[in-house]
Amino acid sequence: MKKIFAIVFALVLTVAAIGCAGGDDPAKKSEGVMTYAEYDAAALDSKVVIEAYVQGKQSWWDNKATVYAQDTEGAYFLYEMACSEADYAKLTEGTKIKVTGYKGAWAGEVEIMDATFEILEGNYVAKPVDVTDKLGTDDLIKYQNQKVSFKDMTIVAIEYKNGEPGDDIYVTVSKDGAEYSFCVEIYLTGEDTEVYKTVGELQAGDVVDIEGFLYWYEGVNTHITSVSK
Repeated sequence: MKKIFAIVFALVLTVAAIGCAGGDDPAKKSEGVMTYAEYDAAALDSKVVIEAYVQGKQSWWDNKATVYAQDTEGAYFLYEMACSEADYAKLTEGTKIKVTGYKGAWAGEVEIMDATFEILEGNYVAKPVDVTDKLGTDDLIKYQNQKVSFKDMTIVAIEYKNGEPGDDIYVTVSKDGAEYSFCVEIYLTGEDTEVYKTVGELQAGDVVDIEGFLYWYEGVNTHITSVSK
């Protein structure tokens, strides 16, 4: 009897564990939703339907939101997506959304435009991918809009857009003899954030690790979210 009870109890625990682990699978897509590969292959100006998870909010104004989103395969830049202020507040990091819009591009940055969205059940926060060794290669663009990190980058120059704090910070960095233009985007990380203050205090020659979203503007133009020495 004890043996039978032990077997039944073990089965109950197994079922319970499966139920707890079930949850949302960030790699699974609903019917009619594109995989990232399908989205990546879609022609510009074509209609796209994707599911992804909010990773960063860049701005909201006039009932339009600009958002970074990602799944386990790739990332998306949602430009001026229709969004009320109340819904914008709900788009916290990790929130799952279904987005319908049109694939566009500007200066090399691929984005979803004229989009609408709905919030779904599920949560996923991506970890930054180290792409330091991809700098200067054709592979780097494959990580566009993802959370990424760069190790041991040397600061070449720090320049405020308008010459003083209160707007974007243009950050020139170098690695292995090549220079790259990164940016602290004030709409994404305002002047009251730790990263804005930290970057503003950097000096040429400082060697830092950088995290951010791999934005693209005529080449890599990472939107910095974290810097550490």
